[in-house]
Amino acid sequence: MGLISGVLALLFGNGRNVLQETAELYRENTEASAVRAYEVQTQAMLQFGSEFQAPQKGLFDRVMDGVNRLPRPALALGTLGLFVAAMVDPIWFAARMQGIALVPEPLWWLLGVVVSFYFGARHQSKMQDFQRDIRSTMTQLPTVISNIEALRTMQSDSPGIADPGPDAALNSDVIRPEENRALHDWRKLRGI
Repeated sequence: MGLISGVLALLFGNGRNVLQETAELYRENTEASAVRAYEVQTQAMLQFGSEFQAPQKGLFDRVMDGVNRLPRPALALGTLGLFVAAMVDPIWFAARMQGIALVPEPLWWLLGVVVSFYFGARHQSKMQDFQRDIRSTMTQLPTVISNIEALRTMQSDSPGIADPGPDAALNSDVIRPEENRALHDWRKLRGI
């Protein structure tokens, strides 16, 4: 008995497993490999998420965002207002348009550049926000897919969904259901 316990203590003593350690010299431990891969993926996703996380906005930033939202509606409503003014008072409108006709061409070019840069920068900012939102949504994709698969297996048309499994009592109830007493009484009252 002492020899067997000595050999076992040599192989498995002190929390060691000499056989496993020897086998791992020739073949990678798949469980440890999966744990390492999971940790690498988790760290990569955390780093990726931190790079694209939007900072908290203060009062000034929120006010400036509100001010930045004004030019497009102001341009659209102003243009509609010009059409209304042209219909309501054509002479007043014509006098204002004569004033615009006196604006020099370089000033028109400058206005075009300012408006182009404003809307171009705004478009780029919104696209970056959109891409950040897409990335955060994509991190939830594995959970959503597993939930959908779980729901699909619960559908009534899935193969084996009504299989009672190894439960013999449930299996016999499915094959030979008990008599429905309410149905029996109803048939008796009807004389069927």
